[in-house]
Amino acid sequence: MAKKTVANLSAADLAGKRVLVRADFNVPLDDQGNITDDTRIRAALPTIQDLTTKGAKVILSSHFGRPKGDTFEARVADKFRLTPVAKRLAEVLGKPVVKTDDCIGDDVAAKVAAMSNGDVLLLENVRFHPGEEKNDPEFAKALASVADLYVNDAFGTAHRAHASTEGVTKYLSPSVAGYLIEKELQYLQAAIESPQRPLAAIIGGSKVSSKITVIETLLEKVDKLFIGGGMIFTFYKARGLSVGKSLVEDEFLELAKSLEAKAKEKGVELLLPTDVVVADNFAPDANAQTVSVEAIPDGWMGLDIGPESVKVFQAALADCKSVIWNGPMGVFEFDKFAAGTEAIARTLADLTKTGTTTIIGGGDSVAAVEKVGVADQMSHISTGGGASLELLEGKVLPGIAALNEA
Repeated sequence: MAKKTVANLSAADLAGKRVLVRADFNVPLDDQGNITDDTRIRAALPTIQDLTTKGAKVILSSHFGRPKGDTFEARVADKFRLTPVAKRLAEVLGKPVVKTDDCIGDDVAAKVAAMSNGDVLLLENVRFHPGEEKNDPEFAKALASVADLYVNDAFGTAHRAHASTEGVTKYLSPSVAGYLIEKELQYLQAAIESPQRPLAAIIGGSKVSSKITVIETLLEKVDKLFIGGGMIFTFYKARGLSVGKSLVEDEFLELAKSLEAKAKEKGVELLLPTDVVVADNFAPDANAQTVSVEAIPDGWMGLDIGPESVKVFQAALADCKSVIWNGPMGVFEFDKFAAGTEAIARTLADLTKTGTTTIIGGGDSVAAVEKVGVADQMSHISTGGGASLELLEGKVLPGIAALNEA
């Protein structure tokens, strides 16, 4: 996917031009409406600053939350407005950010017409319009009508063919990738297509069903595959082990067996934990004990990988030159069951210092490395859980496929 990027556009290409930029400003808020994590806003800065420096008029669009309803009127709600984002963006940019009350229409056209070179305008939540998620051509055309060209820098939504990610490219040329998407593609594609070896993947999370395709794809690519999280119990039960009350997807037992067989056939080292931390119920203050995976007591459930497993995983990761991590090792939201996930996060931080490329593939793994305080020590942290998984699975991401070729 060699796509044209913002870096390919000169000041001569951009000065005075109205540039529609799709960003991902879907940030978390507390009960008072304050932004609790502005990572996604900061991630968009390199693209915005490059465009404004080159004299472009920057028109930003984003979704925010999941407004429901069949009409614009039903979807509009203050809690889904981008007002807090406009305020925070102005602070980190160090310049005013004008915000509109809609993302299409006469008011938007008037505000765009009043822009000077280097100005920044933030359109209201595109998902207030049902046409956004339906990729309605009329809505996409209206959104594109105020701009001369398009930049997609929202990797987290690139796997969705929506009006603001795919539809607008039919009406704006050139349509190019921003710096964030460029970086995501560089790291994630290189990790799969031309990695430094040994290449390892650590896949966690609760369910095999949500990770089947990525595990199958990775078995074709990696040298070592580590499996943690709740999905390990489906593998253990498939081996005939007793797993107590642990989470199991009985309909995937045969698949788990076949994945182990495929790993053997491909010469991929497949590592499952050898011990687990079990609890008598699913609660932060549950009674806990560490047991061998062959000795899980009836009525208890596994909520983390054990200390022996951590040592085995660390030893097997020691010689790896590239590591992709997606999904926690246990229920890391509960401090009592976070040790396995936190140990893997610290291990990857240490490996990065020795020259290993470490890629955190979005979602809960990002929350885990941030909780441990080692996020800035990883080679790359993906901003899109679903999009990064689909890219690793070898799927085409519509929001990227629609951009101009380099």
